[in-house]
Amino acid sequence: MKPLTVRELRTVLAGELIQGSDDMMVRHGAYRLKQVKKQNTILFLKNRIVSWKGLKEFFPLVLVTHQAFLPNEQLESLTVIKVKDVEKAYWKFVNYYRGLFQLPVVAVTGTSGKTTTKEMIRHILSIDKNITFTNSSNNSRTAHLDYLLSIDDKTEAAVFETAVGAPGDVLTAGEIFKPTIGIITNIGAHHLNYCKTLESYINAKAEMINALDNTGVLIVNSSDKNSNTIDLTNYQGRIIKVGIDSSCHFKASEIRYCKDGMLFNVHYKQKDYPVFVPGYGEHQVYNALAAVAATHEIGINLTEAAHRLKTFQNLNKHLQVYEGINGSTILDDTWSMTTTSLEAALNVLKEIGQGKKRVAILGTITDLGSWGYLIHEQAGELISQIGVDVLITIGEHARIMAEHVVKIGLNSQVYAFNNSILVYGLLRTIVNENTIILIKGDMYSKPIIELASKLRKQK
Repeated sequence: MKPLTVRELRTVLAGELIQGSDDMMVRHGAYRLKQVKKQNTILFLKNRIVSWKGLKEFFPLVLVTHQAFLPNEQLESLTVIKVKDVEKAYWKFVNYYRGLFQLPVVAVTGTSGKTTTKEMIRHILSIDKNITFTNSSNNSRTAHLDYLLSIDDKTEAAVFETAVGAPGDVLTAGEIFKPTIGIITNIGAHHLNYCKTLESYINAKAEMINALDNTGVLIVNSSDKNSNTIDLTNYQGRIIKVGIDSSCHFKASEIRYCKDGMLFNVHYKQKDYPVFVPGYGEHQVYNALAAVAATHEIGINLTEAAHRLKTFQNLNKHLQVYEGINGSTILDDTWSMTTTSLEAALNVLKEIGQGKKRVAILGTITDLGSWGYLIHEQAGELISQIGVDVLITIGEHARIMAEHVVKIGLNSQVYAFNNSILVYGLLRTIVNENTIILIKGDMYSKPIIELASKLRKQK
């Protein structure tokens, strides 16, 4: 955070100094007690603090409150600013701090590919720019303030991941970060426990339009069916389309698999640029297109962006390839589990598993609420369409996929287990060096992750 004096912030907040010094420097911010982890923090708090014992180690501290407060000599390292409304004061602080910096800020949302696209942008930019960014996929609402305050006078660009747990999440992130470039990677079916319907979930992702305040650059995947349902008629900013059709500003062609990644050409303004991106799958090409388009807006030409992408390291548990038990090949995709990422993973399994026995081990798709049964049936449809030789599901809801593929006549071996205990024993009997195994679940599924680790050949 760029250090600011209490005097400067008190003026912004239109607050009254009850105790402490206007000359104190503020270096951190928080709006919950548990977020206070360092000295010289400004804390916006609605509730009264009952005990100061746990906070004293973080003094000097600035408290912004609407509660009555009498000067207290025992809290001499505490500065207190009284305001009429703490929440309004917090947003004044956020808006003021963000307004101190004129720099490109990229916000990335989507059902799948958010973290990878964000990391590609970070990789391309960080070679010659000082940038700030979301750490891994830690994109929760409670982290937004820390990420905003990581911007300082040395920062030249920022890229933040904006997830949707519920309607309003992208809009809230937009109010904090005020992005100049927004990316929607794709829209599947997820978080329906809070969004209730697919339409509501699509609208929640489409909040990126308002987050850009009709003045920024919106990058959309024109090859994604649900993204194409977003009404952009009244959007006044610029729209950049990426994908494989002729309407795209950045169009990919001649897409092909190669060792450790994907080769393709990017067609932009009547010129073709060859690109290699580490990581398998056509979805990885779309991630790279969005990253190239965003960094081009920030001033990195396509030739240079393509050169930098060559050294990108694909993310952990994103279709990573390992040697497995009995000489088999393991595709570890235990980062997330949505129908969008499942389709991408099955297509990779189909492509690089040509001529081999293809085994898919699949866990439950979470955060679906009352839509759980239907979405798992739809996942079964995907499995049947793309095809596998052996399907193994783990978990009560994942069983729906297994039952559905049997019902619609998938001509494969199908096994459904309530847990992972018996799966390893089964695999030892049915896999060999001519087998490729996709194991897919989300990062919170400990049994799936442990099984993936167990399946790898131990060094």
